[in-house]
This record gives sequence, C-alpha cells and structure tokens, in this order.
Amino acid sequence: MHETVEQWLADLRDATDEVAASEQFQTWLDTQRRFHDYSMRNTLLIRLQQPDATNVAGYRTWQTEFDRHVREGESAIWIWAPIVARQCPKCGNAPSYHGESDCEYEASAPETWSKGVIGFRPVAVFDVSQTEGEPLPELETDVYGEADDLVPAALAAAGPLGVSAELVATEDWSYGDAKGVCKHRSGESQPHVAVRADLDSATVAHVLAHEYAHARLHVGREADDERAAREVEAESVAYIVSRHFGLDASNASFYLAAWQNDETDELQDRLERIRTTAMTIIGKIESSLERT
Repeated sequence: MHETVEQWLADLRDATDEVAASEQFQTWLDTQRRFHDYSMRNTLLIRLQQPDATNVAGYRTWQTEFDRHVREGESAIWIWAPIVARQCPKCGNAPSYHGESDCEYEASAPETWSKGVIGFRPVAVFDVSQTEGEPLPELETDVYGEADDLVPAALAAAGPLGVSAELVATEDWSYGDAKGVCKHRSGESQPHVAVRADLDSATVAHVLAHEYAHARLHVGREADDERAAREVEAESVAYIVSRHFGLDASNASFYLAAWQNDETDELQDRLERIRTTAMTIIGKIESSLERT
C-alpha cells in the first residue's frame, strides 16, 4: 500500500504541475493577484469581523476592477489603511504639521522630502460574498463517484479519529463559500468538523477527509506551518483517501496548484506525514464500513 500511495502522490504532483501551466489556472491566478495582500493586523481584523471572508476589496475597487457591486445593506469590514505623505528627514512629520512642530530642520525643501507612512485611517472593504455582478473565475475542484455508503462510514469514523463531525443544512451554514471547516468549539476538547450537507456524496466524503487531516495534523499547531503548507497536506491526504475508495479526485490538482509553493516540493517534503495520516483515516473508515 505504501508504494501505491507514493505513486498516487507522484501522479498528483505531475497533474498539479500541468494545471499550474494551464490557461484556466493562469486566468484564475491573474484575478487573485489583483486583490490586495493585507498585513497581518488587517488580516486579523477581517477574520474577526467576517471569519469566512475569501476575497476582499474596497467598494470602488469591486466596481472598477471586477465589475461587481456591493449589495445594498451589506455591513462593511473595517481595516486600517496607511496615510502616505512626505516626511521631514529629521522629525518625520508631514509638511502640514512640520511648521507647527519644534523641529528646525531646513536643509531641504518639503517638496523634495521622501514619502513614508505618517499614520493610519479606517477604511471600509467588502468580501466577494457581499457583492454581485460578473463572476470571478473559479477552479474546478469537484470530486466524482458513488459515495452514498462511504459518507455514513466517514462520519462514523470521526469518533475513533478523535474528532466530532456533522453535516450542516444550507440554511444553517455560516461559513460562506467554504465546503467544510475544522475548529474547536467552546467547551469541547476535541476538534469539530462541519461539512455542507448540500454537496454531492463524493464531495462530502472528500471534504470530510480533508478536514479530518486538518484535525489530525494542524489543530492547535497552526503557528508551526504556513497556511499553504497546511492546505497542501490536508488536500493530499483527502486525495489519497478518496482515490483509495474509488472516487475521482483528480481535480485536487487545481486545489493544490493554488497553494503550491513554487520553490519547494511540498508533496515530497511532507510525504510521511501525508501518508501516515491518510492511512489512519482510511483504516478508521474501513472499520466503520465493516460494522455496517
């Protein structure tokens, strides 16, 4: 089985390289690059106000850059934007304040001073889920196959894996466009996995495996790895689990291409963690299948 897993990961790695060079992926990537790369502080502010935000931009930016419009009544997400102005080389004040300060610097004219950040101001941004208009390009990440019996077994495997899991109805889903989440719930010691109930059975099984991988590898250890590395591990585990149970998860290559680090081979570097976690999840699901 170990050799099979290594071959499957090699197949996934090759497919990911092909996807990364495809026109579809490049179109998606070009769109993603048009979104601002926010600072850690602003990223935390966004997460606190709208935990499921994915693509965030200003009101006018949505209109001019993406031909989308913020829906009426949507609440803004507030972040800090830098105020950039020319600064006195000595005291750092902008010209408008320099004359009122005690600084006596006069070696150069204010119009020759270099620009820098002199402060911050609150600005409103909105997530794509708060807008409507021209669709953003998407990557095909669906999984295909028959998994009606697999889903109950995968849910039953949660306990033996040290996780709680549930399918959440569409009207109760509060995680935006996410297909699944893994997090600690207040008062619970074990990670909790939630997956959208409106997905087809093959995708539900795949997403459960993905979130189980997060629970086994990453919950409580998020600071150890960058998010990209965590997503590469979780999706690689899900790919192996899905393929083991006869599902077509080849579109995982699109998902991985979006997270893959160009300078390192994440799949090879993390092979043992991926393989061990996948085998554990497969074993628990197979045990559940045997009991049904």
